[in-house]
Amino acid sequence: MTTTCQAPKGGVAPVSKRVMNLSHFMRKAARRHRDQIGLVWGEKTWTWAELDRRIDAMAAALAARGVTKGDRVLVQSKNCNQLFESMFVCFRLGAVWVPTNFRQTPGEVAYLGHASGASVMICHSDFPDHVAAVREVAPDLREVISIGASSFGTDYDTLVADYAGQAILPASVDYDDPCWFFFTSGTTGRPKAAVLTHGQMAFVVTNHLCDLMPGTTHQDASLVVAPLSHGAGIHQLTQVAAGAKTVLLTSDRFDIEEAWALVARWRVTNMFTVPTIVKMLTEHPSVDQHDHSSLRYIIYAGAPMYREDQKHALRKLGKVLVQYFGLGEVTGNITVLPPALHDLADGPGVKVGTCGFERTGMQVQIQDEQGREVGPGETGEICVCGPAVFAGYYNNPEANQKSFRDGWFRTGDLGHVDEDGFLFITGRASDMYISGGSNVYPRETEEKVLQHPAVAEIAILGVPDKTWGEVGVAVCVLKAGATLSEQELLSWLENKVARYKLPKRVFIWDELPKSGYGKITKKAVRAELETRGCLPLDQPSKISA
Repeated sequence: MTTTCQAPKGGVAPVSKRVMNLSHFMRKAARRHRDQIGLVWGEKTWTWAELDRRIDAMAAALAARGVTKGDRVLVQSKNCNQLFESMFVCFRLGAVWVPTNFRQTPGEVAYLGHASGASVMICHSDFPDHVAAVREVAPDLREVISIGASSFGTDYDTLVADYAGQAILPASVDYDDPCWFFFTSGTTGRPKAAVLTHGQMAFVVTNHLCDLMPGTTHQDASLVVAPLSHGAGIHQLTQVAAGAKTVLLTSDRFDIEEAWALVARWRVTNMFTVPTIVKMLTEHPSVDQHDHSSLRYIIYAGAPMYREDQKHALRKLGKVLVQYFGLGEVTGNITVLPPALHDLADGPGVKVGTCGFERTGMQVQIQDEQGREVGPGETGEICVCGPAVFAGYYNNPEANQKSFRDGWFRTGDLGHVDEDGFLFITGRASDMYISGGSNVYPRETEEKVLQHPAVAEIAILGVPDKTWGEVGVAVCVLKAGATLSEQELLSWLENKVARYKLPKRVFIWDELPKSGYGKITKKAVRAELETRGCLPLDQPSKISA
């Protein structure tokens, strides 16, 4: 996948686009902050120098087993120090890090192993079935390493001990050399491997420090509340670049009480998460029982944050919220809404509902179906270009053809920009439905429903209807102790949105299905509606379950 630049006019020969190997971030932290803590997990801590030595040793162990530049290393693990290290081990060798969401099934992980062409697998000892599944379908797999004692592979820490003291020179890499296969969530089909490169990621890290958390240094600390396999991993790579320590929760279970206790103990200054987790953190009683005055940035992404949830978080924490919009393919690097623009009050000049303005070095354009730019206020597909855009999908020319047009990456999200260049997301193109000939974007109605004092969470999706073509179906979760009927909510909503935007049915559930990263996904909600017998609508329905 390495490319060379084209010769400009004047006859200058193409040159290699040599860039820094991303593992140098760790090396630099170890040199500058040698004896300072770089990683915390429970009662265990590692200094930057210790981490760098462990990474060298593991890289030497993999090199001895034939791992070279370009090899793909599949990693199935809960958050732990070995998972954290494995990213830099792969980078140092010039290999490609292929992390999974540890909550995926053996079959799902087997698909990732096959699709990536993995030759090595690092797997936590809790997942022997995943190893067996990968071995069945990944013909290039030649080595399995176990995090913890197991029957399926050599122990990771044993290898670190065996190869201790062996230094590894980072592999030489060019701008477009792949470093990470970032698998999409697969909400519209099979997950695809977005190829992230050393040069691209160096820009992303710089941009994160510039736009999301300016002023971050080795004196800061970051709490991890999501799997390091995806967005949280990019966030932690940024922390290493700044020399800021990373703090892991003690287990894979999200413990809100522990999270706030760790914020207080380690004087945590930033964390990355999704809106539903921010909501959980700020609605839990422990938010008032621990000192969180050290927090400067709570960065949320993955979905827009509902306005009512945003207001509650601002009341609890002050102006520390940072929103960014970005897909894995653009490495979270499209827009930013900094703390100063998160206002508690709705009033003149307040941009309610925006996900911010373009990130430094990136350009956003709203395009119609023909790829023409539309004017301010007009809805179209959000397209983006700039150095944060990925190199393309691995071994998937059809997906690449669909995702790029005239050099623009097509996000598949719909939205508009205002006269000031602020972006407003209407929703996924796939979320929109057409009822009676009118386009309906569920996001608008969802925002209205969340203003009802009894409603905690909401998801609205379009379903087939014999009369109108499609109609909306809403699934709500109520606040603790609240009661609400379908008819009461529809009556309350009637004068707040146009009639064609009203959901035809409302279902009240105890909880909404969420992805492994804490996001509500319409695909999972639809599947659950079908499982519960709520769809199709022309059969007897269950109002609640």
